[in-house]
Amino acid sequence: MKKLFYGLIASLALSAPVVGSELVTQGWKTYDSMGCMMLRECTDGVVKVNSIADVKAYYNGVPNYDRVAGEFNKILAHLDAIGVEVFLADEKYFPPLNRGVYHTHGNKFFLNDSYMDRPGTLMAVTRHEGWHAAQDCMAAGVENNFIAVIYDDDKIPPFYQDMAERNYPPLARPWEQGALWAGHTEGVTEQALAVCASGRPMWETYEPTPLTRQWLFDQGHIEE
Repeated sequence: MKKLFYGLIASLALSAPVVGSELVTQGWKTYDSMGCMMLRECTDGVVKVNSIADVKAYYNGVPNYDRVAGEFNKILAHLDAIGVEVFLADEKYFPPLNRGVYHTHGNKFFLNDSYMDRPGTLMAVTRHEGWHAAQDCMAAGVENNFIAVIYDDDKIPPFYQDMAERNYPPLARPWEQGALWAGHTEGVTEQALAVCASGRPMWETYEPTPLTRQWLFDQGHIEE
């Protein structure tokens, strides 16, 4: 049962002077600097995003984001409705090759600005981290610190299971394989977040996995 949730792992996948820079003791581009950003103790170079217009402005209108604008704006609208904030952040906060992170404890996710000037990457990472927010909602809402698997292995294409096996530790794989699939599949994240934003329990639309169902029952959210 303890493998059902991994909020900490999901979170750490963890002008003026630099705000909070004195709190980064292990240097930039480390999990230390990422943690400072996620806790909002470091805010220099971290910009809130409300729509694709903010992304366009951040990169001075280049490149053209029109082909992803509709889905991106829908996802951000759903996230705003459930209380999840999205930020573009300076690459100095992210460990090497890390493109984004969702913080389940703070209900925020952060996009690495060194990658988001590519519309395809922006959309893939937004879907991926947005799926983690949907998993958060599957665990009875984003207000708690738990995150639940939405789809079991039999619903995830083998390609993404293999990708998760190559890139994530065993404990994280059930959550990450779903996020990898959603990240590369148009509409999957947007639809899940729309359910979450509607106020309906996620498990009324998405059949819970056996472990998720057991946890929801143990917590008094569902009846057998």
